[in-house]
Amino acid sequence: MQFDNQGKTVLITGGTKGIGAGIARSFLKSGANVIVCGRREPEVLPSDGERCARFLPVDVRDLDSIDTLFAIIQAEYGQLDVLVNNAGGSPFALADKASPRFHESIIRLNLIAPLNVAQRANALMQSQQSQGVIIFISSVSALRPSPGTAAYGAAKAGVLSLVQSLAVEWAPKVRIASVTPGLVETEQSELHYGDEAGIKAVRETIPLGRMAQPSDIGGACLFLASDHCLYGSGCNLVLHGGGEKPAFLSAAQA
Repeated sequence: MQFDNQGKTVLITGGTKGIGAGIARSFLKSGANVIVCGRREPEVLPSDGERCARFLPVDVRDLDSIDTLFAIIQAEYGQLDVLVNNAGGSPFALADKASPRFHESIIRLNLIAPLNVAQRANALMQSQQSQGVIIFISSVSALRPSPGTAAYGAAKAGVLSLVQSLAVEWAPKVRIASVTPGLVETEQSELHYGDEAGIKAVRETIPLGRMAQPSDIGGACLFLASDHCLYGSGCNLVLHGGGEKPAFLSAAQA
């Protein structure tokens, strides 16, 4: 399956590292003009080996910053074909120990901010001749218990609900979809899983025998944004390598 995004403009929030950088590289390889944004410019921008993504400094939690971003896109590119709402995350914090302010900040980053970015993208896409696509990056934390990141899991569950509602409100000019990754191996995996032995142990819990790579998520986004998926709106593509083995299988002594 070939993906041709020549001449298209793609915006990826949080596209400077991890999953976001993998998505950026996938769209660059397909020929798109890729814009990535974040609070700090990385030392190395996502590249396909020949072209690099363009970086614009943006704090997605700040409305003025978002408005400046879309003003630049409209003025310099004239259109936006694809938005990948990827920026987000959460440090580990038990729900009874974290402050209300912490919980609010996590929900703001992972639910309110992507809604605000999507709203601006939709306004631009509705005025274009061609159909636009908005993809939200969710998490398996939205579909199962998320101890230590409860507010994050709740926010990502909200994203999945949001996708279904926006798909109704903004059709037919804009398609809305989500990708829900499971465990993804990135340059920061040791922060979540420990050393190489810990990462190896985690890999062994996944039916496919490995964690996802950022390119796996990038490929899914390419498909959802393409003409191969023109009827895909309000949908959620779960990528978790077969899921997590039920705990009772290792606990049972039958």
